[in-house]
Amino acid sequence: MRASRPKVAIAAVAVAALAVAGCAESNRDDSSGGSKKDTLVFGVAGDPKVLDPSFASDGESLRVARQVFETLVRPEEGGTKVTPGLAESWTPDAAGTTWTFKLRSGVKFHDGTDFNAEAVCKNFDRWYNAKGLMQSPDVTAYWQDVMGGFAKNESADLPPSLFKSCTAKDATTVDLAFTRVSSKIPAALMLPSFSIHSPTALEKYDASNVGGTAEDIKYPAYATEHPTGTGPFKFKSWDVANKTLTLERNEDYAGTKAKLKTLIFKTISDENARKQALRSGDIQGYDLVGPADVEPLKGEGFNVLTRPAFNVLYLAINQKGNPKLADIKVRQAIAHALNRQALVDSKLPPGAKVAENFMPDTVEGWNGDVTKYEYNPEKAKQLLAEAGASNLTLRFHYPTEVTRPYMPNPKDIFELLSADLKAVGINVQATPLKWSPDYLNATTSGNKHDLHFLGWTGDYGDGYNFIGTFFDRPKDEWGFTNKALFDQFKDADTTADQAARVEKYKALNKAIMDFLPGVPVSHSPPAIVFGKDVTGVKASPLTDERFSTAEFKS
Repeated sequence: MRASRPKVAIAAVAVAALAVAGCAESNRDDSSGGSKKDTLVFGVAGDPKVLDPSFASDGESLRVARQVFETLVRPEEGGTKVTPGLAESWTPDAAGTTWTFKLRSGVKFHDGTDFNAEAVCKNFDRWYNAKGLMQSPDVTAYWQDVMGGFAKNESADLPPSLFKSCTAKDATTVDLAFTRVSSKIPAALMLPSFSIHSPTALEKYDASNVGGTAEDIKYPAYATEHPTGTGPFKFKSWDVANKTLTLERNEDYAGTKAKLKTLIFKTISDENARKQALRSGDIQGYDLVGPADVEPLKGEGFNVLTRPAFNVLYLAINQKGNPKLADIKVRQAIAHALNRQALVDSKLPPGAKVAENFMPDTVEGWNGDVTKYEYNPEKAKQLLAEAGASNLTLRFHYPTEVTRPYMPNPKDIFELLSADLKAVGINVQATPLKWSPDYLNATTSGNKHDLHFLGWTGDYGDGYNFIGTFFDRPKDEWGFTNKALFDQFKDADTTADQAARVEKYKALNKAIMDFLPGVPVSHSPPAIVFGKDVTGVKASPLTDERFSTAEFKS
């Protein structure tokens, strides 16, 4: 997952700051011997963009969604395997195109209405019948990544929809029909973007009324003030000015109730400030621990959890940005110019490694027998000369005011990579931009960028979620059209047999590294930390940590 482009219009509700101010008091031990530690304040690196996960693709929005909403299927705790969620079981028909889901009974939405098969279908029908700005890739990024298009596509660039129909057979049985077999089903339904919402709340707050323009998207009140799911926490307030979002325990939750009464996400963009807030007790945990801080925090007694490296950092090359970049020799020269091992050794946490594919080696389909681009400045210079590009000038965008699991310090990464490029004679025009929305706008659309780096944390354990998300269709981020490659992806995605599909992923990884649309840089094991007296949370490679199990030691 990565951040999407939307610019959100939000009405701030100034309540959460009071909760933060009072959390130190609420977390003190009662003199009678009991404990009042029932509020956890968690430091995050950035603000959520929107609270309706249908419109979200950024990690902070999805982190909130995972506490408030539930999906039909979900990842196993601490892993990537598909396990029951709102559905108890699921089976495909003989053709593999219709899946029957048996739903849990007795589940209610936060507004007291019933979860049932009809509610599931109303959610899928909402997504499928999206119109206007809801068809923008900036609004429904994950629907389009997984399902393609809509019932009536308003753009010729949109492909036919993978989704076909939803049928409620009875209150606890629903059929989801698809136009073809796909590797994405059912695993992609774990994504928070496929969370099931209360149909009553969707209608009451006009949840699909996305307004504004493509450059200035305005979301309805549902998406900023009234998210209504079935999860262990309910939305309470979002104080945008004070950068705090407050959730409260869902006392009517159908599963095991949350141990915490209150969960607060507080944005602290500076990594050192998050660390100091943890040490002072102002927060009881934070994400994206700096690589150099892992061992010191462990030594101080804090609970540092390291996630498996289920991500990739990459340097994207936009072939529309500069005609020279459409020359494979120029792209190869860029790859040979980069000292990726030096970057891994100096800027990334222990356990990080140089990437050979655009997916980590823990995912089936990774291929060690691909074209390698070793660090070789002289070869880079030779290739540039052969391509007539010895005096090449490239616009290199990099983000500011952000930390991501795959990218601990963007400025440091930019400085290393740009120095490597300059060393082989490539002139670099630096373009630093604020992460959201400026950087994401600039690098995922148009042709005003030549190089930029970005990354991806996997959403589920299938190779298509990595390489298919990047390269199975034309995307402005990369600026190329390669029909043979796109057809190869379509063939792999529609292969029902898992073993055969994995072999096709291996072939795709080889084809990608031969074509070289960009350079995979590294895989990093990011860390998350909790207070010395906080326990119960298990690190997830998908960043799907479950705060409902968090508790303070008595």
